[in-house]
Amino acid sequence: MIKPVFFIVGAPKCGTTAMQEYLRQHPDIFMPSFKESHHFANDLLKPDDPFLDREKYLSFFAEAGEKKVAGEASVYYLFSKNAPLNIKAFCPDAKIIIMLRNPVDFLYSRYSQLIYNGDEDILDFEASLAAEEKRRNGELIPKHIRIGRKLLHHEVVKFTEQVKRYFDTFGRNNVHVIIYDDFKRDTKKVYRETLRFLDVDVSFQPDFKIINPNKRVRSKTLQRFLITPSSAMRMIGRLLLPRSLREALLNRLRKLNTQYISRQPMSPELRKRLQDEFAPEVKSLSELLGRDLTHWSKEQRGDTSGDMEN
Repeated sequence: MIKPVFFIVGAPKCGTTAMQEYLRQHPDIFMPSFKESHHFANDLLKPDDPFLDREKYLSFFAEAGEKKVAGEASVYYLFSKNAPLNIKAFCPDAKIIIMLRNPVDFLYSRYSQLIYNGDEDILDFEASLAAEEKRRNGELIPKHIRIGRKLLHHEVVKFTEQVKRYFDTFGRNNVHVIIYDDFKRDTKKVYRETLRFLDVDVSFQPDFKIINPNKRVRSKTLQRFLITPSSAMRMIGRLLLPRSLREALLNRLRKLNTQYISRQPMSPELRKRLQDEFAPEVKSLSELLGRDLTHWSKEQRGDTSGDMEN
């Protein structure tokens, strides 16, 4: 059975869903439709998480066939301290793709996604930021969240130390860093560079449609049910409907319960405060990557479109 040899490790809301979809269209590449197994992030998952099972994880690649390479995307591998060494032990020659974004836009976009996913129940971004200390102590954690530590916004955005872990583990030549601004501005060029990094045919061009725009739910009650259906409903579904039909029905309900809208701009005061807060991080990241990104700490208005995110 073919196994993954490249990994999109994050960060969330930086174009990873779009990149995964564009790579999946390539005739030489296999990526499972399922995203976010986080199999190698055993420091973030609960001990009984079903996706820690290696056999179950490898089953996602059972249909790879004669594809040249296989890969997967789990966006909190970047945040995980264990994932780099776990991936290295599994695949010593693994190729790593990292996608990064202005930390302030990243956090605001990610917060919107957390709300949509039902992973955040504090419905004010500034209040969510203020809740971090209590959440670090295990308080105010939504009941059904899979990775509770992803609510620690200031921890998740420590890109410099996260990227450095992958550089140190795999070597810079095996780590391909993509800046979201570049990906959005010239998607074709960044895609070709990524294909070259993966050593597959660079002439292939996918359908560069917009993937995963900003969204919100119409009904929070329905969304909670779709994310965590009761055991009774799951049993009834298994008895009455085949798996393919159940999945099609759930996908249809998710679409009906989703509105695609632009995010409201962050208040200028909060934006400025966060820019000042993250300026040292941006400076350190610039030095690590050898690229000046300090304009991120000066931009007056963020990206609220939500295009190509996650």
